[in-house]
Amino acid sequence: MFGRRVALVERAEHVGGAGINSGTVPSKTLRETALALSGFRSRRLFGVDLSLRREATAAELMHHKDAVSDAERRQVERRMRAFGVQRFHGVGRFVDPHTIAVSSPGGTTLLHGDVILIATGSAPWRPPEFPFDDDRVHDSDQLLDIETVPKSLAVVGAGVIGAEYASTFAAIGVAVHVVDGRDTLLPFLDADASHALEAAMVANGVRFHWRERVERCDASRPDEIVLHLSSGAELACEHVLVCAGRSSNVDDLDLAAAGIEAGERGLIHVDPQWRTAVPHIFAAGDVVGPPALAATGMEQARAAMCHAFDIAAKDDAAPLLATGIYTIPEAGAVGATEQALRDGGVDYIAGVARYADLARGRIVGDDVGFLKLLFRAGDMRLLGAHAVGEHATELIHIALIAMMSNATADLFNRACFNYPTLGDLYKYATYDALLTKGIE
Repeated sequence: MFGRRVALVERAEHVGGAGINSGTVPSKTLRETALALSGFRSRRLFGVDLSLRREATAAELMHHKDAVSDAERRQVERRMRAFGVQRFHGVGRFVDPHTIAVSSPGGTTLLHGDVILIATGSAPWRPPEFPFDDDRVHDSDQLLDIETVPKSLAVVGAGVIGAEYASTFAAIGVAVHVVDGRDTLLPFLDADASHALEAAMVANGVRFHWRERVERCDASRPDEIVLHLSSGAELACEHVLVCAGRSSNVDDLDLAAAGIEAGERGLIHVDPQWRTAVPHIFAAGDVVGPPALAATGMEQARAAMCHAFDIAAKDDAAPLLATGIYTIPEAGAVGATEQALRDGGVDYIAGVARYADLARGRIVGDDVGFLKLLFRAGDMRLLGAHAVGEHATELIHIALIAMMSNATADLFNRACFNYPTLGDLYKYATYDALLTKGIE
């Protein structure tokens, strides 16, 4: 696009990384398939029951996931061809700060780069106490290739990935248990959103085991796996999903040859322009750590290359990031939580609108969803937004754009949203905040 020669080194069979092949896209597609096969969205609609009268097979569950991932891969390949990107299939490692050796069955190719971008992503962390050689014990990548749908599933770790998969499998009738050493679901969320999401997941059949750690995983029995918990309790299930975080894919890079040292779990330190300790070597995405999202990784890489080649198209990645969590129901967030505002001594006003009070919410049968807006008390500038419910991950982008524009409550007061839409939640949450301000 900017006239530079680009070589892409990829060790995997397919392009697209975890985002397309083993993480973001397939897991979210799997969620949609589970909702469709289970008739989940129809269950709360009066007089409508479209749920299956039989168990879904693994082939049915995975079919759409495979089709979507394949289409995304083909699109990436078309873009690469259109921009003249040359792909080298093999394992890349540094020979020196400017040279990459690409090893493949056909031999070794040496590539010289004036600028090098490390975007090797991450892989699931595998705690040693779990026997991953047993085909009933999975990390989050392996789960996407299961051949049978288990009757029961223990999810170890209640982070974003664990919560999403717990919701998906509970939707198709799997007995799901979630084990976590903490006592709060996704504590980085606003407290109201966290509590509402946990309550909804429990209502959908997920059972949480808080303040518990897995001390031993016994896979010696043919018909069940037994997790021995820190409290002394035992939890038996057919399959186990371990969501214990991720580690950067740097083991084969020989970073030392380039003058780079990786930190804990392989994380590479970068400056605000995504430069490593070596000025012409940049890194972006999961390999540099949080937020470790597909969208942020792409933005970081774009900004890094603009800095590398002094291109004015993009100075930095987005200064404000929206969180999208594909649980059932979805959760979306951007900006400050109530706790963060209290901790910072910020005087604020909250406004809440509930799906159940809007026509669109009733139409889609969502009786648990809500949108909370947090405004600074003095000038009513929007400081945070938090949503739980149908399409919450899409809905939150309205708040994202508003906050990037330094909007106040006046924006939503003046805006006219179509009726009936979920967008109208913004107007009614703003009315609620303005009413509170007026009362004060």
